[in-house]
Amino acid sequence: MEKKEKIYEGKAKIIYATDQPDKVIAYFKDSATAFDAVKKATIKGKGILNNTISSFFFQLLGEKGIPTHFIKKLSDREMLIYKVQIIPVEVVVRNMAAGSIVRRLGIPEKTKFEPPLIEFYLKNDELHDPIICEQHIYAMDLAKPEEVHKMKEIALKVNEIIKEFMEKQGVILVDFKLEFGRKDCQIVLADEISPDTCRFWDAKTGESLDKDRFRFDLGDLIEGYRKILEKIEKKGE
Repeated sequence: MEKKEKIYEGKAKIIYATDQPDKVIAYFKDSATAFDAVKKATIKGKGILNNTISSFFFQLLGEKGIPTHFIKKLSDREMLIYKVQIIPVEVVVRNMAAGSIVRRLGIPEKTKFEPPLIEFYLKNDELHDPIICEQHIYAMDLAKPEEVHKMKEIALKVNEIIKEFMEKQGVILVDFKLEFGRKDCQIVLADEISPDTCRFWDAKTGESLDKDRFRFDLGDLIEGYRKILEKIEKKGE
């Protein structure tokens, strides 16, 4: 597998072409951003942790039948993935009220949502990723109804799998963001699944073990991410 030119760089990752046109390499950076990149920093080791955690979750989901772009972890910072056409819609699943939904709607923090809530956000940095509804998706021709249905179906299955798994590790999956892509006309899970994109709370202490540590100065980010990695690595014990 030959790593070739850079084809895309985002806030947290760089995507490189390979000598195989249907496969690319995702490189995880040490950059941390919050509040539309108003707050940003370079945190040594963050990319290694996110790559390791994401690789674990993608493998777990693949074993449970979830279609993803993940092929394999290549190194500390790199994973090999299928090249997909990213759908510019972020899908957020909420098990409990936290973050923006508390600010937007005044719902008390820690309110449980049963069944889980699903929200859609337009993936557009210039517009600050605004919340949208299904009708907006169709009006803007971002995805077809059957694709949105599939995205929701996969998102809820991902929630069930990761929520149950993390509960066994003493961690609450509060909410998380997913991105999807098209591969061979099929919808597959893409991007990453890490403390950058998930809100994790310690079930006993309520300690935040995700990017909120950076957003709101709740503690050392690396310490929180390492705790997540340590907990998932103990799965076989």
